[in-house]
Amino acid sequence: MSVTIGTPLQASAFKVLLLGSGELGKEVVISLQRLGVEVHAADRYDHAPAMQVAHHAHTINMADHNALKQLIAQVQPHLIVPEIEAIATEVLLDIEAQNVATVIPSAKAVNLTMNREGIRRLAAEELGLPTSAYRFADSLESFRAACDDIGYPNFVKPVMSSSGKGQSRVKSFDEVDAAWDYAQTGGRVNQGTVIVESQIDFDFEITLLTVRSKHPETGDIETSFCDPIGHRQDAGDYVESWQPQPMSSQALAEAKRIAHKVTSALGGCGIFGVELFVKGDQVWFSEVSPRPHDTGLVTLASQYQSEFELHARAILGLPVNTARHSVAASAVIYAGVDDHNLSFSGLNLALAHPDTDLRLFGKPEGFKRRRMGVATARAETTEQARELAYATAQHVSVNQN
Repeated sequence: MSVTIGTPLQASAFKVLLLGSGELGKEVVISLQRLGVEVHAADRYDHAPAMQVAHHAHTINMADHNALKQLIAQVQPHLIVPEIEAIATEVLLDIEAQNVATVIPSAKAVNLTMNREGIRRLAAEELGLPTSAYRFADSLESFRAACDDIGYPNFVKPVMSSSGKGQSRVKSFDEVDAAWDYAQTGGRVNQGTVIVESQIDFDFEITLLTVRSKHPETGDIETSFCDPIGHRQDAGDYVESWQPQPMSSQALAEAKRIAHKVTSALGGCGIFGVELFVKGDQVWFSEVSPRPHDTGLVTLASQYQSEFELHARAILGLPVNTARHSVAASAVIYAGVDDHNLSFSGLNLALAHPDTDLRLFGKPEGFKRRRMGVATARAETTEQARELAYATAQHVSVNQN
């Protein structure tokens, strides 16, 4: 089967509309640009990272049905690639049903995964995958009851949030009301609904990057996997990641089974970040994102094709290669301040080691806990790579001007 791509900014252009223009989207845009795709990047604020490397930038409220419809009609994209959760997904369902454009990986996947309730019910209740015990609550009274029912400690998350926003660990009933208030302020869209999850006694958690792509000759959809990525979180936010994460062959086989089952149910082509808990040979499903995953930034240093290249290739119907060439790690660089117009120093020291690299995202505004960049490092072992990535990140100073 032949795949044809035209010339950007010409009548033959193959157009991709990116909804959400953060640092992950920026790397996807760069990968698409290299393949001759015309890219339109949209976000709720000006000068978002992906906008800086796209052909066209659009600032809109993507949760506004009319604004999103107008943008799609204006751009007339071949593919719509959602990169965040706060999108009017009903519009995407209509667009897909009318064959106006292809939603990546599918409108169903985007609609389900933007809401933790949708994906958890799919995984646990429809697919029968192992998960933690959970309850949903949409009022303080039902939340108190859910916490008591699940037991302590438990984890609380808004059904719509990302990067740990609004998430907390509740150790006793005394902390319940504060957790409810925090969850209400942390969601991407304040729907008032939260999920309460039991705490699983796991050894570690992984992201299993799972790619659904088309066979170059038959066009049949195939599933392939990157090596498992280990990661450490702080208050639900990724702080560092490494690849590969050592695990038993039985646990890896079970992780792949779970990932294959949930991504097949969601459908379409592209990369999925499947989050899993692992204890010995046991594996539990946690979450899935139908797009590149923040912990997968490590693949910029570890794989022949990063998760961003894999996503770009898969959505265009091109062959993929998930092979890893190095042991690597990544470490986040935070702003540390609430300010605009920041600058970064110490880059020469950070990059003095030949096996290190940096990505500075170019975000126009910093917050104390906002990711402004990431350091990556390659080494002989994961521990050495983690130490080197951390040291590299520490060399970078964020300055107010």
